[in-house]
Amino acid sequence: MDYIAYLHKDGKSDFGVSFPDFPGCVTAGKSLDEASHRAPEALAFHIAGMMEDGEKIPKPSKMDDLVSDPDRQNAVAFLVTADLNKAKTVRVNITARENQIELIDRLAGRAGMTRSAYMVQSATSGVAYAKRGGSTRRRIVLAKRTKSPKKRAK
Repeated sequence: MDYIAYLHKDGKSDFGVSFPDFPGCVTAGKSLDEASHRAPEALAFHIAGMMEDGEKIPKPSKMDDLVSDPDRQNAVAFLVTADLNKAKTVRVNITARENQIELIDRLAGRAGMTRSAYMVQSATSGVAYAKRGGSTRRRIVLAKRTKSPKKRAK
């Protein structure tokens, strides 16, 4: 099925893609091409998560139905095919502290996503890894410990 996607750019942010039929389903890229290439995977993943959670999958909206959609302003609309055959869903079991799961659930709720969708989106968003020059390297944040200046004895 083909769903409508909005490609947009706000200020100094990356290019974003959102889906009016799937609030909370978003992806982004540093270029127009990167953002549009990530859209089918994001859509398929989101739909697979909805199916796993037993949620009803909406029928695709028609362009005519979205003419007055305020989210469409300053955005380019394009069609994205949801290829569910490429996105086989696998159930996994994780171990985390209860307060971490509560935090994940709150953040997922704010983003309009399921816990599973939020965790995978977070893990695959490029925070921990960055693609550079065709290879994937781990991004390491180094913290430098500084000593407080010693007080001179008088």
